Amino acid sequence: MSFSLGVTLATAASLFFSGVAAGTLNRRDDVRAVFTKSHWSSATTISFPGSDSFDAKTERWNAFDPPTYAVAVSPGSQSDLVKVVKLATAHSIPFLATGGRHGYTTTLGALDNGLAIDLSNFNSVKVNKRAATLTIGGAVRFRDIYDPVFEAGFEIQMGTCSCPGMVGVTLGGGVGPWGGVHGLLIDALLSLRVVTASGRVVHVSAKSNPDLFWAFRGAGANFGIVVSATYRLQKQVNRGQILVADMLFPAEKNVSYFNLLEAYNRKVPKGISISSFVLYNTTIGQAQIAASWAYIGPEHEGRKAFAPVFALKPISTNIQTFPWNKVITSGSGGIDAYICQPGLNHNIYEVNARKISSATYKSAFSKISAFYKNNPTARGSDILISIYANQAALAVPDSATAYAYRDTVAYNDIQFSWSGSNSTLEAITTALGRQLRSEFAATSGYSDLAVYLNSAHGDETLKQKYGTRKLPRLAALKKTWDPDRVFRYNNALPTRYP
Repeated sequence: MSFSLGVTLATAASLFFSGVAAGTLNRRDDVRAVFTKSHWSSATTISFPGSDSFDAKTERWNAFDPPTYAVAVSPGSQSDLVKVVKLATAHSIPFLATGGRHGYTTTLGALDNGLAIDLSNFNSVKVNKRAATLTIGGAVRFRDIYDPVFEAGFEIQMGTCSCPGMVGVTLGGGVGPWGGVHGLLIDALLSLRVVTASGRVVHVSAKSNPDLFWAFRGAGANFGIVVSATYRLQKQVNRGQILVADMLFPAEKNVSYFNLLEAYNRKVPKGISISSFVLYNTTIGQAQIAASWAYIGPEHEGRKAFAPVFALKPISTNIQTFPWNKVITSGSGGIDAYICQPGLNHNIYEVNARKISSATYKSAFSKISAFYKNNPTARGSDILISIYANQAALAVPDSATAYAYRDTVAYNDIQFSWSGSNSTLEAITTALGRQLRSEFAATSGYSDLAVYLNSAHGDETLKQKYGTRKLPRLAALKKTWDPDRVFRYNNALPTRYP
């Protein structure tokens, strides 16, 4: 076991619990003596604030309202992970287990000087070609699976960025651009190996702990730490080639563009994915629309499907075919590299919609334009409108999983971004974010605000996050599997509902 300003977890836990700051342990001989008496695998590391190791194990994609930690532990084995959980619960030490550290819900900020369980050692990626399955460790990010899956001749549901942890995205539902063809990421999930609140290691699947399997597919962060997950792979569509058209539309064309989006209320063709960014162009000094339309299928079909948007005559058009494993990192003008930068403040509000409203988009365009004008330090902010087909997602019965919003066609993300501390900007973005969220929700086609759990701001109601029908069963399972609510920082469930 290696260390950086480190001690054994047992010592760290007792010191933390008694109120003695772990950072006061500066005598190296004492640290080494305690270290030697412990029985941890050589790969396990423990770090404290002030060390490079600690920073590397706790740096988040989002610096807005983050959790804070007194100690970071990186278990090197499953047995050490079990020990970590048992020690933390025995000493009432609050903790978070993290893979990609991409989550941005503000509920995470309720963890103050707790324990960071860093899963970075659980990073294996295994493709079984004969079984057509993918098994990954709990810390694997999407970018880690692209090449192995593609080179084996398969593809799988994916998110919209390369940097989030794949398991973390799965647990909240796993929406993505190919919901019309492959469904949600939870629809590909076959099984999980999980460390529960009691420190047990359990196998979770349709046949083993099926109730827990139901809950993990849509509310999984509430029920345990995923050591590994196995997914069903899909055969490549069109030999894994995806047509992408990246386009720019000036401000004066926003009305016609949003009118076109509204036309997809009738039906989104199952092979189409439409991503539209309202963002600030520093060269021309105003807002514009950057659109990325993708088609999973033959190129001639894709070009025919894109005909309506081409007819709007964008000021810039770049049409390319990307292999499945490169479409996220290379499509959309390479915006993935920018989006994945860690350490910025992201104050984010999200609204699911099963109805697309051109009028709402036009109003939002006007308001974000005014925001850019008045807040030059936050011009990296944007509104992302993701329209995904959902035929395959809807083919799975709603009752089959805990995820509540399979009928969503548009995911509207209001994303305010800036660097450094700025309380004035925080107040401005919070007010505008809530206003825009309310306006989007009013025309969403749902009777109340509905949010994709992985994109929840954190101030939404339980019903808005999980849907009314699912909550009683989820609460009952929470009481069974985590009665003390040790998993309580990521949009936590109660143990009773109502």
